[in-house]
Amino acid sequence: MSNVPVDDRITIAELTADPYSIYRKLRAETPVLRINSINRIMLTKAADTKHVKDNWELFSSDDPLTPMKRAFLAHTLMRKDGEAHKRERNAMAPAFSPRNIKGCWNEIYTQVAKDYVGRLPRGETVDLFSGLAAPYAARCLTYLLGIPEASDADMMRWSQTLIDGAGNFGNVPELFERSDAANAEMDALFDTCVARVKADPDQSALSVMVNADDPIERSQIYSNVKIAIGGGINEPRDALLTILYGLFTNPDQLDACKADALWDAAFEEGVRWVAPIQASSRLVMQDTEIRGHAIAKGEVVMTVQASACHDEDLYDRPEEYNIFRPKTPHQAFGNGPHFCQGTHIARRMLAQIVLPMLFDRFPNMTLPDPAQVKFWGFGFRGPLSLPVTLN
Repeated sequence: MSNVPVDDRITIAELTADPYSIYRKLRAETPVLRINSINRIMLTKAADTKHVKDNWELFSSDDPLTPMKRAFLAHTLMRKDGEAHKRERNAMAPAFSPRNIKGCWNEIYTQVAKDYVGRLPRGETVDLFSGLAAPYAARCLTYLLGIPEASDADMMRWSQTLIDGAGNFGNVPELFERSDAANAEMDALFDTCVARVKADPDQSALSVMVNADDPIERSQIYSNVKIAIGGGINEPRDALLTILYGLFTNPDQLDACKADALWDAAFEEGVRWVAPIQASSRLVMQDTEIRGHAIAKGEVVMTVQASACHDEDLYDRPEEYNIFRPKTPHQAFGNGPHFCQGTHIARRMLAQIVLPMLFDRFPNMTLPDPAQVKFWGFGFRGPLSLPVTLN
């Protein structure tokens, strides 16, 4: 019998608006807690989240409570383990290789950044959410995935639609109707793109998957691309905006970044400070115990990497953005077999390309009113807007 303490007061709305104050209290008092509003046992300490992610045989990714399969119309690699997960992940791994990042994507992403930063109007106040971060992430992703025919607007709409569907725990029919329509649009585009990369192969994920000697099923190729669309826009978009907010609100750190090109440190601290992907779930495959609490087979635990990244056991004053803090590994990109495949590409896109380019073009760029910036989100989190004056 489970002896996990139960909470029936914490709401999803509270976790969406201000999760970090809740996580701080839970880490100190009840780091293993069943929260009725999310129907999961929440884990908030870094040691526990790492333990769960590293042990896939005991904690499966196939969460039966998630509506992801319904939203994506497929059993995606995000909900698979072992050889099944490895097979699909490896199918598109060549597109994410260091060789391709350096030899292919770096040049393409640099040109995209030049185009998108170059069209920002000097001397005006612009919301960098819609003016740069979202479209830049979308356009880079189209090249990586092999679907450059997709518009930025469609990519951003598809991404949000899939995320809304995957988080539709209330089974709201309208959200699944939208995800069904988006799936049909994506499938039609992918059919066209497959014909192109078969005739003229390239380094994109779609091309390496369809041209493999022993390709995975076409349905899974498409679901792999959709998974990347679902998370591959929000993550670099929100990370970029978070890093900029952290630097603008800490002028000494911004000055150091510009003087000494500390953009990699700014990136790592930004994703630790506000993890773009905040939490994920695992199905318990056999009776186990965490911190003395019995957890039965069939339970679902939620590993909160956002909380792990603020664990006082690892970080001093974790609620502060501080690029000078001692280097300590974080879990913002997960760990174990499901470690984010796009981590190195996101680092290249942001720390090594767009951040230095943005401040080179606008060295005196300012955030006029930090109080206007509102962070939002439970599963995914970042600023809803970032209005800056471009000087």
